[in-house]
Amino acid sequence: MDISTLPQAADADADGFRKENNRLLGIPVDGSVMIRAGSMVSYTGELTFTGKASAEGGLTGFVKEAVTSEGTPVMVAEGTGYLYVADRSKKVQILDLDDGESVSVNGNDVLAFDSGVDYEISTIGSLSGVAAGGLTNVYLTGPGEVAVTTHGDPLVVEPPVKTDPDATVAWSDGLSPSFSVNKAFEIGQTSGESVQMEFTGDDGFVVIQPHEEGGQMQ
Repeated sequence: MDISTLPQAADADADGFRKENNRLLGIPVDGSVMIRAGSMVSYTGELTFTGKASAEGGLTGFVKEAVTSEGTPVMVAEGTGYLYVADRSKKVQILDLDDGESVSVNGNDVLAFDSGVDYEISTIGSLSGVAAGGLTNVYLTGPGEVAVTTHGDPLVVEPPVKTDPDATVAWSDGLSPSFSVNKAFEIGQTSGESVQMEFTGDDGFVVIQPHEEGGQMQ
């Protein structure tokens, strides 16, 4: 059987995160890396996987059961080998954070990040009755690589801008979004379109996807 036309696995000695294709992330592991729970597709070498719900140094509360039904469960892959991860055939995007550089990511869109990346979990959305529990947000600070996932090709827009929370993937450091209600949608409709994220200011960026993730905002 000739399989030469099929995509071939990456060099196991490669360094850094790499996209094996648009929907599959390859990670050379020599130590540890944080990945989304359930995202492992395959691996070579000797790796172990440990779930993380709480620990010292910022992991406490990573599983936000009280905030969202899905939460953002992660696990640690440790050892030496080459790891392949993916999430529901969503497209993979790789961000390379410099030392001290930060980005906020929708918790539903985090796929993997270097173990050396600092992170903090928060919930945004305080309008009573607007945000059903709010939006789980992961604040990541470099140096290190971060992999996020998007439904379809992402688009970068500049503030001031309003976005659908379920279509909002990430935003730059310095932006502090708030929730607002569009009365035009609210009257006579039950669509989640009435709830919007509002980014103000003249600097920074917001990453959106052409798909409403669903389940986070009611």
